Amino acid sequence: MDDFRIAVVCSSNQNRSMEAHSCLSKKGFNVRSFGTGNQVKLPGPAPNMPNIYDFSTTYDEMYKDLMRKDSNLYKQNGILHMLDRNRRIKPNPERFQACHDVFDVIVSCEERVYDQIVEDLESRDKSESHPVHIINIDIQDNHEEATIGALLIRDLITTLSSCDDIDNEIDEIIQEFEHSSNRTILHTVMFL
Repeated sequence: MDDFRIAVVCSSNQNRSMEAHSCLSKKGFNVRSFGTGNQVKLPGPAPNMPNIYDFSTTYDEMYKDLMRKDSNLYKQNGILHMLDRNRRIKPNPERFQACHDVFDVIVSCEERVYDQIVEDLESRDKSESHPVHIINIDIQDNHEEATIGALLIRDLITTLSSCDDIDNEIDEIIQEFEHSSNRTILHTVMFL
């Protein structure tokens, strides 16, 4: 599983991608997670008042900042629990556009993020001809859906990692997965 490289991507590298990162790493997969946004946004005291951080801000710094601001609110809405999980996985969120590692499969958690990944990869220099499968599974950005989405991503990645020829089998696997999960999946392949 070490040579099967996976990236999971959402907007802020906080909830959906980190839940999937946690789930896949527990199964022994070689996985990294990212966000595609310009900044990291976490819910604030009101919908129009998010907490905004730079991608270089550590999960621990975010945790301590929110504890100072309103520990009860952020405990109640699950943000502190999420940040605690995140800081046990890696130091800080990472921006997909800043990473130039090669992956076999990139899974995004919403169509807008999928489009940003494709756009970024299209703009890169093509030095090799390594196929990269980009897959989107729409997952609502809340704790419950992130857990369900992580299990779906784990199941799909488990199937893909065990096939003999991913390039020839992936279309059929995705079709079966769409049917069994009752979700629409976007898929494209790019060569980097």
